[in-house]
Amino acid sequence: MALLPTLVPWLLTLVEAALLFTALVMVGLRPRRNTGQGNFPPAYSSFARHKVRAALSVGLLTIVLRIALIPILGVPQPRWNDEFSFLLAAKTFAAGRLTNPTHPLWRHFETFHVIQQPTYMSMYPPGYGLVLAVGERVAHTPWLGVLLITAIACSALCWMLQGWVPPEWALFGGLLAVFRLGILSYWMNSYWCPGLAATGGALVLGASPRLRSRPTLRAAFGMAFGLAILANSRPYEGLLFSLPFAFVLLGWLIRGRARPAAQSFRPAAAVLALLLLVAAVATGYYNWWVTGNPFRLAYQVNRETYAVAPYFIMFPERPAPHYDHAVMRDYYLEWEGHEFRNYHTLAGFLQNTGHKAVELWRFYLGPVLTIPLLAFPFLFRDRRMRFPLQIALFFTCGLLIQTWTFPHYIAPATGLIYLLLIQCMRHLRLWTWGCRTVGIDLIRTIALVSVGVVFLRVVAAAVHAPIEPSWPRGNLDRPRIIAQLDSLPEPQLVFVRYGPHHDVTYEWVFNEPDIDHSKIVWAHDMGPDNAEVLSYFPDRQVQFLNADETPPRLLPAP
Repeated sequence: MALLPTLVPWLLTLVEAALLFTALVMVGLRPRRNTGQGNFPPAYSSFARHKVRAALSVGLLTIVLRIALIPILGVPQPRWNDEFSFLLAAKTFAAGRLTNPTHPLWRHFETFHVIQQPTYMSMYPPGYGLVLAVGERVAHTPWLGVLLITAIACSALCWMLQGWVPPEWALFGGLLAVFRLGILSYWMNSYWCPGLAATGGALVLGASPRLRSRPTLRAAFGMAFGLAILANSRPYEGLLFSLPFAFVLLGWLIRGRARPAAQSFRPAAAVLALLLLVAAVATGYYNWWVTGNPFRLAYQVNRETYAVAPYFIMFPERPAPHYDHAVMRDYYLEWEGHEFRNYHTLAGFLQNTGHKAVELWRFYLGPVLTIPLLAFPFLFRDRRMRFPLQIALFFTCGLLIQTWTFPHYIAPATGLIYLLLIQCMRHLRLWTWGCRTVGIDLIRTIALVSVGVVFLRVVAAAVHAPIEPSWPRGNLDRPRIIAQLDSLPEPQLVFVRYGPHHDVTYEWVFNEPDIDHSKIVWAHDMGPDNAEVLSYFPDRQVQFLNADETPPRLLPAP
C-alpha cells in the first residue's frame, strides 16, 4: 500500500509498457519471412506523395478526432495559474486592446503571472494570448484557439519532415504526433498552447533544408514566421533553438558557397531579414504599450516585482520584496525558493536534472517511442543528421541551467525530436534476423501501439477508470462557483479566503480585463483593508469564498 501513491503518476506509462510488451510478444510469435516488400502500402505512399494534402490531412485528423471525443472528454477547464494569465491576455486582445490600465485598488487583485503596474496584463509573451483570442473572438470559447494551434502544429511537423525525409516517413511522423500530442495530451486539453512554440520550431527546422536546396521566398517567409513565433512564445528556448540556424545562414552568406550559388540565396536572405525586422518592431511596440519600454518584457517586470528565485541557477537569489498576501509570499519565497536552493547542492542538482529527464521522456517518448532509439547510434554516421544532432546538443546544454523545465518548455524542439525519431526508424527498418524483418515488425508495432494507447485512454475516460486524471481536466470547482454567481441578478464582489495549508497552485483571484464592469470581481480577503474595496463597489453583493473547504463554499457577507 505504501507504493500506491508513488505508482499513481506512472499508471499510464505502465499501461503503455504492458500494451507494448503484449504487442511485441504477439509479433514475435507470428511467423514472418522477409518477402522484400515495401514498408508502406501503395495507397498510403501515393497519398503521402501529395505533400500539401498529406500535411493538411494530419491537422484535419487532429481536429476531427478531438471534436468527436467531446461527448466523452468534454471541453477542458483552466486549472493552473499560468492558464488564467493566458486567458487574461486573450480577452484583452479579443476586446481590441493591447493591455489594460492599472486598477486603483490593484493590490487587492494581485495574482500570479500577471503584472499590475505600469499596466494590468499577463506577464507572458503575446503569442499565447493571440491564439486564445481567436477562439474568444470567433466563438467565445478560447479553447477553439487551442484546438486549431495544436492541429496546425501537427501539420507543421509533417511539413517539416517532408523537407528532411521521404514523404511516406513524413506522413508517418505527423500521424505519430497526432496520437502522441494532438488528442489526449495537455497540449490539447489545457490553455498552455505549447502547439504555438512547436509550430514555430517546425517552421524553422523545415525551412532550413529548403533554403539550402532551393532558397525560395516561401521558404524565407516560413523561417521568418517561425522565428517570430518563437520570440513571442518561448523566448529563451526559442533563442537556443534558433542560434544554430543563424550561424549556418550567416556562414552561407559569408563563404558564398551555399548550395545553390549564393546569388540565389541572397534575395531570400534579404526577405528573411526584412520580415524579422518587421516582427521585431511589432514586438517592441507591444512591449512599449505594456511596460513603457520596447526592450522590457512584462515577464521581467513580474519577476522583478515578486520573485526571489531567478530563472537561471547560476544567478543569486534576489532580496525578498514586500508581499501584501500570504499566498504570494508562500509561492515565491517558499515553493520557488526551495526549488532554486535545492539546485545548489550536487545531490539536488542531480536529482532535479534526473527528474526533468524522466518527465520529458514520459511525455515525448514513453515506452513506445523509446524503441526507435535502439538505432540512435547509427545517426552519428548519418551525414544529414549531423546538424540536427548539433542543435540537439546545444539545446540540451542550454536547458541544464534553467531552474524549471517542463515538457512545454522544450516545445520549440518538438520537430527536432520527431526528425531524430523518424530517422532512427528509417535505420531500424533495415534490421533483419535470419529471414525475419525485425525492423519493419518493430515499426508496425510502434504504429499499432500508439493507436492502441489512445483507444485505451478514451475507454478509461468513458468508464472513469483511474489510469490518469479525470476528464475534463481543470479546476471544476471554479466553473461551478462562477455559474452559481452568474445566476444571481446583482453584480458580485467575492473576497477569497485560504486555509493554513493552501495549495499555492490553486489560485482563485483572477479577474477580467475590465474589472469594474465585470459581473464578478475577485479580491483577496485583507481584513480591515476590505473597507476600501467595499466603498469602491457599493452596489455589488458581497460574498466570501472559503477556497480550501471541500468543496469550496460561498458565504454571504454579514
